[in-house]
Amino acid sequence: MATRTRSAAGLAILGATLALTLTAGGLVYQAATGPKTNAATRSPKARAYTVDVATLTPETLTPVISAYGRLEAAHRLELRSAVAGTLIELAESFRNGGRVAAGDLLYRIDPARLQSAYELAQTDVAEAEANLNEIRATLELSRLEAQAAEDQRDLRIQAYTRQLDLRDRGVATAEALETASLARAAAEQTLINRQQAVAGNEAQLAQAQILLERRQIALREAARALSDTEMRAPFDGVLSEVTALPGGLVSVNEQLGMLVDPGQIEVAFRLTGNQYGRLLNDAGALRKAEITVLIQRGRQETEVPARLDRTAVALEDGQVGRLVYARLTDPDPSLVQPGDFVALRIPEKPLSNVARIPASAVTTDGRMLLIGAANRLEEIPVTLLRHQGDDLIVADVPFGRQYVTARALQLGPGIVVTPVVPAPADTSASAAPAVLPAPAADTIALDHTRRAAIIAFIEASDKMKPEKKAQFLEELSRPEVPRATVEKFEAMIAEAQ
Repeated sequence: MATRTRSAAGLAILGATLALTLTAGGLVYQAATGPKTNAATRSPKARAYTVDVATLTPETLTPVISAYGRLEAAHRLELRSAVAGTLIELAESFRNGGRVAAGDLLYRIDPARLQSAYELAQTDVAEAEANLNEIRATLELSRLEAQAAEDQRDLRIQAYTRQLDLRDRGVATAEALETASLARAAAEQTLINRQQAVAGNEAQLAQAQILLERRQIALREAARALSDTEMRAPFDGVLSEVTALPGGLVSVNEQLGMLVDPGQIEVAFRLTGNQYGRLLNDAGALRKAEITVLIQRGRQETEVPARLDRTAVALEDGQVGRLVYARLTDPDPSLVQPGDFVALRIPEKPLSNVARIPASAVTTDGRMLLIGAANRLEEIPVTLLRHQGDDLIVADVPFGRQYVTARALQLGPGIVVTPVVPAPADTSASAAPAVLPAPAADTIALDHTRRAAIIAFIEASDKMKPEKKAQFLEELSRPEVPRATVEKFEAMIAEAQ
């Protein structure tokens, strides 16, 4: 019974195998002998991408350098105490932010001690003057006595001469001649004594004059010290860094505050070596060019005119580039304050025979796509001269040719495209966008304060290589900064705090 069952199963398997073999053979035969499929119907049709294009037009453009800096006071005065003492009076406006006019009293130090010293100096001068007058009178009397002694000597000489004459004639006696000789000698001795007295009095007079001059110098010093107890504003200004308090004791040369002239404000900013070189004239000196300073207050941005002024001589340790100063033209004290971070727009020399194109039209290594014959793309190298926001200034391009304004990964040489000239910006907003827009870079816009904080951190770093500093500073000079760069340095700033 089991044998019959196995035989039936074997026959069933054999039948199924033969059926499958016949079916497969039929399919192979049909494929070999069936109608041929047209190859043209299988090959895909070439796709033409729609791209935005523009025409390369020669222009004369003035590139603008974007920089960031800090406002500083060009004219400021440290208010320091010239004498030691107690502050007995402070001006009502002597506080941070207080405004004063030229000649206003700022503070007064207790003058009692210096007033006494001044009065003593006056007394010393009066005493020296009295002594001088006394010596002058004594000198005058001694001169009169010397003159009288000289006259007396002359008379004695005449008497002696007469006695000699009488002796020669045999009239005078030897005794009379001797008496006349002794009188003459006594008169000469008296004259010498009187002349010595005159010389002594003249020396005393010179010493008295020197003493008087010393006392007068001391009096002037006392007067100056007394005047130093008061401080008056030498010019119109605003006070800052005030530390003085009424009744406080101050020492000599102690700083009590800072007086800033709000009408003399300048901005200090740093440029790379290449940027600085573009601002030099033919003589190698900094051009006195007019620039624009952008001051941001909330969402409002105000333009203030300025002029390039000078360049710092020494390069600070750990810093790159050049530190340049520009003087603001007639600044508004209510708008600008020292210490504010600002943006600057600095025009360079004009560039001729160049073109301005979107940055999305060129690769990082300077290649762009042109519309060639049969609307096929051609790739050419260009010379990148300047970055201007979202645009580039380029040279060595075929003017008059159309180019692709936004490159995409699927575009390349030989690709067939459909050129589309975008509608002007003031036309209807319903114009269709480009089919293949350039991929947007991961960048963000920074306000002046946030940008300046990162720039200050980079410039203060002593561990970063100069070339890296220059690279990051160049990125931060753009209107939009790579997000990775911003997040990296803000994290480093947070860790350092």
